[in-house]
Formats: sequence, C-alpha cells, structure tokens
Amino acid sequence: MIGKSLLWLTLAAFLVSLTGTAARAQSQSPSTTDPAVFSADEVLYDDQLEIVTARGNVEIVQGGRTLLADLISYDRKQDIVTAFGNISLLEPSGDVMFAEKVELSGDLKTGVVTEIRILMEDNSRFAARGGRRTDGNLTELKRAVYSPCELCKNDPEAAPLWQIRAAEVNHDQKEQTIEYYDAVMEFYGIPFLYLPYFQHPDPTVKRRSGFLAPTFGNNSDLGFFTQTPYFWNISEHEDATFTPIITSQEGAAGLAEYRWRGMKGRFDIETSITEDSNDDVRGHVFSESRFDIDDTWRWGLDVERSTDDTYLDRYQLSGEDDLTSRAYVEGFSGRRYASASAYAYQGLREDDDPGEAPLVLPFAQYDFVGEPTEGSGRYFTFNANTQVLQRSDGTDSRRMSLKGGWNMPYTGPMGDEVVVSATVQSDLYHVNDVNVGNGRTENGFTGRVFPQASVNWSWPLVRDQQGAHQIIKPMASAVVAPYGGNPSDVPNEDSQNFEFDDTNLFSANRFTGYDRVEGGPRLNYGMNWGWYGNGGGRTEVPVGQSFRGKGDDTFKEESGLQQHFSDLVGRVEVAPTNALSFLYRFRLSKENLEPQRQEIGFSGGERALSLGLNYIQVERQGASDEFDAREEISLNAQSQLSKHWIARADGRRDLTSDGGWLRIGLGLSYEDECFGFSADYVRSFTRDRDVNADDTFMLRFLFKNLGEVGSPVG
Repeated sequence: MIGKSLLWLTLAAFLVSLTGTAARAQSQSPSTTDPAVFSADEVLYDDQLEIVTARGNVEIVQGGRTLLADLISYDRKQDIVTAFGNISLLEPSGDVMFAEKVELSGDLKTGVVTEIRILMEDNSRFAARGGRRTDGNLTELKRAVYSPCELCKNDPEAAPLWQIRAAEVNHDQKEQTIEYYDAVMEFYGIPFLYLPYFQHPDPTVKRRSGFLAPTFGNNSDLGFFTQTPYFWNISEHEDATFTPIITSQEGAAGLAEYRWRGMKGRFDIETSITEDSNDDVRGHVFSESRFDIDDTWRWGLDVERSTDDTYLDRYQLSGEDDLTSRAYVEGFSGRRYASASAYAYQGLREDDDPGEAPLVLPFAQYDFVGEPTEGSGRYFTFNANTQVLQRSDGTDSRRMSLKGGWNMPYTGPMGDEVVVSATVQSDLYHVNDVNVGNGRTENGFTGRVFPQASVNWSWPLVRDQQGAHQIIKPMASAVVAPYGGNPSDVPNEDSQNFEFDDTNLFSANRFTGYDRVEGGPRLNYGMNWGWYGNGGGRTEVPVGQSFRGKGDDTFKEESGLQQHFSDLVGRVEVAPTNALSFLYRFRLSKENLEPQRQEIGFSGGERALSLGLNYIQVERQGASDEFDAREEISLNAQSQLSKHWIARADGRRDLTSDGGWLRIGLGLSYEDECFGFSADYVRSFTRDRDVNADDTFMLRFLFKNLGEVGSPVG
C-alpha cells in the first residue's frame, strides 16, 4: 500500500505506464492514445498481475469522459477497467450514467454495466437492469424504462407522470436516435399504449424529421377531425410540414408548408387542397418571399389566393375578408426610397363582385427627403408616383402625381418650436367609366394642381417634481390651401377609409392616399398633458379641435369635419406600471359632447389573473351601409391556476340593436417539464353562405421529446 505522501509519485509512474501500454496496444486494439488523468485516496499495484487498484474518491478522466467510483481496478494486460460503488460516468454529450458495477475498456468507451441509470442532458432518464456500451456510441439496455418527467419529491418510488417500458432500448449517439422494442407507454404507471417498435430523436437533436403532436376535435360543421403534422427537416436552411386533416363529414384535406432561409432572403409558402362532400375541389395558397439584390435593393412576392369565398373560414384556416397579392422591388438609400409594385385583390364577402376587384399594375413611387442645411435647418422633400388600375367591370384609372415640399424648422428663445412648410401637388389622370353622379360617367384626361402652406407651433413646458415630471404642451397649426381640389371626375381609390382622431388632427392633409386632398384654410389647436414617473409609470392626455373656413362636402357626413368647427378628438392613456395600461380614445360632438366614436382598451393583471378589454363605438357615417353604426366589445382573461395549469376565456360581441355574440372561446391547458395538454372550445356565431354557426372542441396532447421533434427554421 502506498501512503498519501507517496501517492502522486506513484500516480505519475502509473500514468506513464498506462499511456505507454495504450501506445503499444494501438496496433492491436482501438484504445485511445489520449493520456489519462487519475486521482484517488490510495492505490495498490500488483507487479506480477499488472493490476492497479484504487480506493476512495477515485476519478479517471480519459478522452473527454470522467469516471467516478469508490473502487476501481485496472487490468493492464486486458486493458479493462472495473469499477464498484457509487459509479458515475460523465459523457462528452453531457449525459451521466450511474451504476453499481461496470467493466469498461481502458478508453471507457466499451463494456458491460449492471443496474444502470442514465441522466440525459435535458434531464430525461433511463433505468435498466443491465446494458452494454460499444465504442462510446451505442448503448444497449435490457428491461429498460424511459421518462423525461421529474420524480415526485415526496415519493421518489412513485411512477412518473408518463414513461415507456421496453424489453430492449438502443441509443445510437452517432445517429442521435433512441429505439424501443416491445414497448408499453404508461400514464401514472397504468399501461395505455403498446408499441412493438418505436423511435424518437435523442435530446441533442433540435430539428429532425418526424411526426408532431396530433390534434383531435369535433366541429358541428365538419364533424370529428384529426390533424397529425409531419415535420421534414430538409436541410439546415429549409424544412416543410405536411398536415393531413381528416374530417368525418367533409372527407380529407391536405395542408403543406415549406420554409427556406438563406443569406440573401427567405421564402415561405402554405397551401391546402380538399374535395368536399359536394365533390368540389377547394384550396388556397399563401406565400411570402423576400430577397436582397444588394445593399440597396430587394424584391419580393406575396401571394394570397383561395378557390372560393368561404373555404378559408369553413376549414378555419383564416378569417380574412380580403386577400391581397403583391409583387415588388424596392430600394433604400439614405433619405431616398423607390419602389415598383403590382397588386391583385380577391374579395371574400358575399356582396363582393369579382369583376370590380382591381388589378394595379404598376404602382411606382419615389420619395426623397433632403439634408437639413447648416444654420437654418431647412430641407426639401420630393415625391413622385404613378398608378395604373384596371377592372374587368367598373372604373379604370391611370394616375401620375408629383409633389414637392419646403420645410423650415425653428426653435424660439422661450423653447417654442415652429415648423413652416409649403407644398405643391400636381396630379394627371386618365379615366374610364368614372361615375360623376346623376347616372353619368366620364372618360378621358383630368387633373389638378394643389398648393398648400402650413405653420405648426408647439411649446413644451416641463415641470420636475419629486419622483416624476410633467409636460404641458399647447399646440396649434394653420393651413392655407384653395377650396375644392377634388373634381368629380377624379376617382377615389385610395382615400376611402378615413377616421378623424388625435393621430391626424395636425396633419396638413388628413387623407392617407393621393386621390383626395383637404382644401380650404383651417386652424388646428389642442394641448397635450403628460405625467411621467421616474419608475416608469406615465399618463398622457392629448385633446384638440379643428376649425375650417367653410364647410363643404370634402368629408363624408358625420365624419366630424364637415362643418366649420370639428368634433373634439383626443385620448386618455394611463400606464401606472408595465403590467397595467388603460386607453380611452374619443371623438365628441361639438354641439353636446355626445360620443361619436369611442375606443376603450384595458390590459393588466398578474399571473393569477390577467384581463384584456377592447371596446369600440362608431356612429353611422352618411347614408351608405359601408359606414354603418358599429358598437363592439371583445374580452379576454387568463388565470395561472397553479404552477402547471392555465385557464383562459375570450369573447366578442356586437352591441348594436340587431347584434349579439360573434365568438366565445374557453380553454384549459396543462404543461410541465415532460407533458402538455390543452382543451379548447370555440363557439362561432358567424353565418356566411355555406359557413354556419358552429361549435368546435379541440384536444391536443404533447409528450415532450416524442411530439416535439422539430421546429421550423426561423
């Protein structure tokens, strides 16, 4: 026996001999030539038998593997390491093997293990009566159990939430697969599924081809349905998902997705196809792509098409009312932007006429913002665009627009801010079949030249106080422009969706497109009060009004802008913390302060209960049904019932006199380190041709490491 005082001299001699033995045996065996690092409390060495025995805190590090044990015996002649007591073997992969007895080759890669337990890098576990390791790659286990679930702290002997028992398990680390033979899945120790053969990736795999977690459900329109996606890991930069959708009443549908990511761009496509109970072939295509040409230019293609109006809604693939396809090329360079695009539209509403869906080819524009000059800070802007819009039934138009601007910012001695601007816009149209009223249509050339000047003034007043600071900011703008500017033979294609609110109160032209301009002199005025806490809380209250020199028909009736004085617009936004926020946006009648448009938003809460609310109310605008009165509320709630359980609910209701519930949803989900479950119920009250009000119930089970075998490229 060698005492501790002589231990390290003996170990040095041992390592030299061990390394030498490995080197001499290299031609005869696959033992590694890497030197071993060895330590222990005491060592015995038998010269005749060439056996080294180490006791007490024994540690061997060899080729990236670390072996710990109470007792280790090394037979130099056989190149065999035998270990006993509290054995643990740490693999380069991060897996840790525990055992009562092991017999391994000198490189710790090959051997036999009894009463084996394996803790993998993702904390999943194997246990077996015995096993064999081959070349540090293949682990064969007999009478094995696998589970990624944590053991109960109060009762470690209790069965985990789920596990797999198998007569034989093979873990191939090179192929990164785990195979099971004659296996049974158990839930809380109760068998529920027999698998003669089964395999899944090991924890080192982040993306691999295989089946994803299935979804089961029932829909009152489609009947019972199931979806079992298959993920195909094509390469490092591309993958695909194929999802057969089986329904009891409408047969089968197929959904496919493909994703590609490259250094210069990306491409995504989603498509589906089915043959319904009426033998009609139905489907859709959604795709999005973008590719860089160089540091300045890029091009893209977005496609949204469906075979018919109700397919997407009926199969719950999308709830869109309009589909837009676009091809474009665009460039960014400093303060310049240029693009050329083509648009095609598909309306999905019942009253949409396909013949009136426009084709825009091309739409091209160029925008330039000049550099501010030294001293004065003035700068110039320039915009040019052209558009060709065609229909098979209805108005056609061709437009070319030019707009130049001059801007002069100024800061006064008291901190007030002034911006003086002047613009000239010119538009040339060629139109066909423009409805000018009284049943008449116009054809031919038309146009306009529209000058405009404006002055914007604001004066931020800041007051600091303990824990916060306040800002009171009075604001005003004056705009001078000629009356009119919107001839009846100029079609309105891009300026129909208009809402007067606090976001466009001080805009020189409140229309968002090119086809309509806001004429006449006007004065806009208002104030913004803000409170900002040093801890992050804030409150903002902007409010204002507009005065126009003459009321006219530039804006639709009930828009809030058709008379001299406009309605009052503003908002109240309160956010005491990052977890709590409140928004009230309003437009109040100038006569009696009755709400003409209201929007309320609330979100807040903690894990125990979080709530969200959105409310909108808009009075009817004009005589057209397109701008009918609207009042709607949507609610959502979520509660973290416990560490693993979450309950949620949502709803959407039309509050008008002939309205009602539009949607109700309830959900319950469970998720821990090894298992996921969700149950969702949705009641839809929407009716649209072959889409009826329906109930949908969905169940989804996720056995982690079994159902999460791939994630799409990002």
